[in-house]
Amino acid sequence: MIDISHIRNFSIIAHVDHGKSTLADRLLERTGVINKRSIRPQFLDKMELERERGITIKAQAVRMEYTQPELGQYIFNMIDTPGHVDFSYEVSRSLSACEGALLVVDAVQGVEAQTLANTYLAVEGSLELIIVINKIDLPGSRPKEVIKEIENLIGIDARGAILASAKESIGIENILDAIVKHIHPPKGSLNKPLRALIFDSWFDNYRGVILLVRLVDGEIFKNSMFEIASTGAQYEIEELGVFSPDPTPKAKLSAGEVGYIIPGIKNLKETRVGDTILNPKDKALPLSGFKKVLPNVYAGIYPVRSEDFKKLKQAIDKLSLNDASFTAEAETSRALGLGFRFGFLGLLHMEIVQERLEREYKLDLITTSPTVEYLIHLKGGTAKEISNPSDMPYLHTIDTIEEPYLLTTIYTPEEFVGSIMTLCEERRATQKDIAYPSASRVVLKYEIPLSEIILDFHDRLKSISRGYASMDYEPIGYKHSDLVRLDIMVNRELVDAFSLLVSREKAYQRARMLVDKLKGIIPKQLFDVAIQATIGSRVIARQSISPLRKNVTAKCYGGDITRKRKLLEKQKEGKKRLKMIGNVEIPQEAFLAVLKMEK
Repeated sequence: MIDISHIRNFSIIAHVDHGKSTLADRLLERTGVINKRSIRPQFLDKMELERERGITIKAQAVRMEYTQPELGQYIFNMIDTPGHVDFSYEVSRSLSACEGALLVVDAVQGVEAQTLANTYLAVEGSLELIIVINKIDLPGSRPKEVIKEIENLIGIDARGAILASAKESIGIENILDAIVKHIHPPKGSLNKPLRALIFDSWFDNYRGVILLVRLVDGEIFKNSMFEIASTGAQYEIEELGVFSPDPTPKAKLSAGEVGYIIPGIKNLKETRVGDTILNPKDKALPLSGFKKVLPNVYAGIYPVRSEDFKKLKQAIDKLSLNDASFTAEAETSRALGLGFRFGFLGLLHMEIVQERLEREYKLDLITTSPTVEYLIHLKGGTAKEISNPSDMPYLHTIDTIEEPYLLTTIYTPEEFVGSIMTLCEERRATQKDIAYPSASRVVLKYEIPLSEIILDFHDRLKSISRGYASMDYEPIGYKHSDLVRLDIMVNRELVDAFSLLVSREKAYQRARMLVDKLKGIIPKQLFDVAIQATIGSRVIARQSISPLRKNVTAKCYGGDITRKRKLLEKQKEGKKRLKMIGNVEIPQEAFLAVLKMEK
């Protein structure tokens, strides 16, 4: 029987690339969970994409045993959370399974966007914070300045921060001792009715859905029944246990423990992150904080070869077993054929899903420009939500349009402030605050439309700041915007894949870029081809592709000029008739090039 006072549940929170996964590796190594022979970098990151990108996409939990020389043996449950803003809800649920957190800050980079965002989540959850200044072995490390930044920006006392280098195993012993001494034991009770938090889940091809849970109150046993609070569905437990780091089956899990449950569920959508497990016989009140996560970014994904549509559908069905947070509905485009309209948590989530579909299922895909969900208020008093510009109602029926806005926080060295302000103004942003936490660092706060962030804002920000600036954002609801639907017509035919909603003041600039790009990509026909950008019935930009010309007068050797004119007039009439019935095939390269330009 485990003494609950000797259990410590903690998480590691940090900005991307501040050394979170490396520190987790050192803790596992020091507590004997893994040995030096079997360890690989980013041990808890199972997916190839996670190791390639150096980010954590799926939360992981591992149980460690640590003997403190003065106080005895302890059980540590470490939860490695996602580090990107797209997965902030998953981070909040993982943190709610803990009593404390290691706040890891890079000694060179200092406080960055997600450092602050994740710290606020931890503070809201009343977690005890242990500050770790990592990478002190690097030549450019500045631990004293970083400690001041933490105090000025976050507002917490950082004088007791632990100086460490996860790569060189410096300070690991101090971190383990701090976990024992500063993080509180779980407050749950064995005598209360069962309550367990689901903080992650995934699908195993052989075992079905596997749930990662934190027991808050009570006990749960193998072969017993449990109930999902939000749905009322009941299941039997086939196996339960802990990860240390491999699955280790157990007969029961008790209050305060972190482990896994295999209930024989075949569909990941039947369980949701943040939901509560209850005992059907003596139901307790579910844990607070659960919500259904909704998509923020939408895009169409189509197979390059139309015959791959069935293969794409099967790939989506299989991928959804491991990732229930994206949505996919079949849709048809006149230009691209059969495909799916996807909803994603954010742009990184979109990139991950697309890359997994291409890599794991060997598909060639075209992804349309990402869009957001707009709220259209019609003149009749009704409202309509659309995520595809092609679904926008006629202009004369619309009263107002609202789009989602974000409060964006940007951290940057002082020398790049002017360029970043210019970038934000270009993206229809409104400045809300500016602060100087230290002599060389600036924090800017802007309200920016989500549609302006998802194109190339992050890439531009990194480019103009030489990689030093970072950003974080949070939704603040919908605001009124002056938007119009921009359509592209090729030879009088609407190409729906190129339709987009843009700010009225930027419509001409975007239209000119699109028609110029298409003129250089669409091959010449035997007739004149008009490329037009339109808003409603009004053409605001146009380019023409001149026809291929056959030299019909080549056979005329001398003779009267009227004979040549007759042949040229005949050719001209033929081209006119051909233009009326001619069909322009737009090559795939045109879609790829334009969509790449849009992104």
